[in-house]
Amino acid sequence: MIGLGEQNASFRVYVENRPKMPQYQQLFDCEAMQAGDIDLIYQYCGNGWRKLFNVYAKLLCALDLKLFTFPTKATSWQQYRDQFLLQKSSDTALLFDAPLLNPADNTIHLIAGRMHAKQLIQHGLGCQLHWLNEEFAIDPTNKVLVTPYFDYRQLSNEKIKFTAQLISGLVTQRMQGKP
Repeated sequence: MIGLGEQNASFRVYVENRPKMPQYQQLFDCEAMQAGDIDLIYQYCGNGWRKLFNVYAKLLCALDLKLFTFPTKATSWQQYRDQFLLQKSSDTALLFDAPLLNPADNTIHLIAGRMHAKQLIQHGLGCQLHWLNEEFAIDPTNKVLVTPYFDYRQLSNEKIKFTAQLISGLVTQRMQGKP
């Protein structure tokens, strides 16, 4: 796995591109971020990365408290973003390669963007996506969810809530022993 965050994270988001900073172009594994790294990426790589991290934190804080501990770690999504997101022991990752799927594990895989998902499938990603509409697809067996790209215009607050409901459904199915 190549990306940012925790190597063995159970909550993984996949995007096509890396931040255009030398240290991220040379990644060969998954590296935990340090406090302040997100701010540096904003400064050097622009508003698009700020939006991505903000939407990621908002999504984690919108998840069901009965199923996830992410929302309990901070008093706001901003605080979660700055103090926990993609850091050591966060159980989160932002990855720049294809998901490694194992139906037996509890990992949730979110592919950000329909076009990115289609590219991954063309390159051999072995999952059976069921398209719910033009923006969202799901593979319950592998716990894969395709969402709009992590940007305010594409993944609005309303769509973040919908995504959180879909994720809760994946987890609940798993807990009930359903594929």
